[in-house]
Amino acid sequence: MVITNSFTQLTGFQLGYMMAALWSSTGDDGEPLDKNFGIFDIGQDTVDEMIADCNKFTGDNAKDLEDEHMGLAGHDFWLTRNSHGAGFWDGGWEENKGKRLTIAAKSFPDIHLYVGDDKKIHA
Repeated sequence: MVITNSFTQLTGFQLGYMMAALWSSTGDDGEPLDKNFGIFDIGQDTVDEMIADCNKFTGDNAKDLEDEHMGLAGHDFWLTRNSHGAGFWDGGWEENKGKRLTIAAKSFPDIHLYVGDDKKIHA
């Protein structure tokens, strides 16, 4: 059996993004996914997609993200791209920077997480 361990290579941005994804998504029981699942429960294909999106966002917006708390930035990227009613525009970010990051995040499609038959989290 091969065990992949991409989690040891996560950046603060990626970790913040994944934790926000679990916190703000609910299972079939209506409970937040982070109540019963952690990042190690995210399926590898979904992890790979999340990392790719995070890398694209941080690469494209490096100037606006420099010197920022990257875990918070990852959290706000998830919330903003998925229209959760909070994110880059609602505080903590310099106004013009928050506007640019909001526009950039909204260029990514919404993602919805679910628990698969394999008991892993998928997008």
